[in-house]
Amino acid sequence: MSLALPRSLSFKLRSALLRLPLPATCLALALLLVLPLIGLRRQPRSNAAGLQRLLGSAALLQSFGTASGQPAPELWSQRLGPARAQQLWQRQPRLWWQFWGAHADAGAYLVLPAELVAPRPSSPLPAQAVRLDDLVVVAPDPLALQLLQQQLRVRQRAPHGLEQRCIALLGQREAVLWNGAALGQMLGPLAPLALALQQGCLGLDSRGASLLWQGEASATAGLLSAAPPVPTPGPHRALAAPVVLELEGRRLGLISQGLLASQLLREPLAQRYGLGPAQLPLLQRTPFRLRLRQQPTGPFQAGLELELAVGPDRGPWLEVLARTRKALLDQGLLEQESGASGQQLQRPGPASSLPVSTWEREDGTVVGGWRWSLPRGGSAQLPRLLFSLGPAPALTAGSAGEAGVGSSADLRLRLRPAALARLGLLPESLPTLVRRASQLELLGLSAPADRRGAQDPQLGLAGRLELGP
Repeated sequence: MSLALPRSLSFKLRSALLRLPLPATCLALALLLVLPLIGLRRQPRSNAAGLQRLLGSAALLQSFGTASGQPAPELWSQRLGPARAQQLWQRQPRLWWQFWGAHADAGAYLVLPAELVAPRPSSPLPAQAVRLDDLVVVAPDPLALQLLQQQLRVRQRAPHGLEQRCIALLGQREAVLWNGAALGQMLGPLAPLALALQQGCLGLDSRGASLLWQGEASATAGLLSAAPPVPTPGPHRALAAPVVLELEGRRLGLISQGLLASQLLREPLAQRYGLGPAQLPLLQRTPFRLRLRQQPTGPFQAGLELELAVGPDRGPWLEVLARTRKALLDQGLLEQESGASGQQLQRPGPASSLPVSTWEREDGTVVGGWRWSLPRGGSAQLPRLLFSLGPAPALTAGSAGEAGVGSSADLRLRLRPAALARLGLLPESLPTLVRRASQLELLGLSAPADRRGAQDPQLGLAGRLELGP
């Protein structure tokens, strides 16, 4: 940092110094150097040093702003006691933080500016607290404090790439940084679907009943370049019932890669559905749309639909269907066929005449099926292949990979969290704010070079959460 003096003042000061005796000149120069340093030390310090040291201990780190007229947050009262919490809250710190370690059961750590809690090195600290450079960290219990102190003794690498950018963001505004451990804690068994989002950072912005975010995420840590910026989506028409979730993207591998990394899943796919090593790459590179539909009646709470933009060469897909058909017949399921055969798709015709395959148990319960469908535009458009799990496959409006949807974003997720929570289909460990939301939308966009086949693209993220009805 440099200090610039006006030119006229600089000239007068230099002339005055030249007229002083040598000892006086040295003293004046020393004062000119020391006084600005004293002034800088009196200014509020950045919180970056303490936040950087917390990175090795935090699975999720979030910053919060303060709002006048609001009571102290519950976490403050829990960690500091109600009276001390309210006293400090009235001083209105610009930012405060909380973080969770790799073991979420330990509870959240409260992080406050040291100048607020203990402005002098000799100032007493709250119970279960430790001073960390420019911060004071209050642990949920003595054991958690001991664990944190042990982790802080370990030499840590300097943050870089996404971490470095996010530390700067966390010190300036409301934001959140997470890693794979936090994602696993929140999503539970659904975590493998979010392999592309294992490490991420979002800046947060509240606007009325909406929470907006922008940031980046990747499947691996340490990437230096920033992901492309993504405009925050504007208010959209909510998903119409009975659809409670819709996910689409450029290729299915972005959500299936984590699942297929497990041998426990690959073996059933090969044995029960005939999808072996030769068929899985075909699925992974295909544009898709996945929908979850609530079922008000019948044996299933919801039905799952996977629509694939198969492209002009349908030969490999007919082979996939043949292998799947054989595997299902071997399990004792019964097939009900209607419409034309797969080879007759070359001929234009109404969607109802396209082949449909429905699968039933011996008791007549329908458990799913597949069908070919034509998107809007008729025979001039390439057909799509729709798989259904639960109810029989039905015609759907729109198709995967259409312009403005699958072609404009690597991933686009829309869901109705409150509706999913009522069905018991949302992880209990998700934040309450998310579980009660009426609508959530997330866009993920990679750099053009990544779209040409990178297995783990770095995604720019944007989205919004609607809290209203």
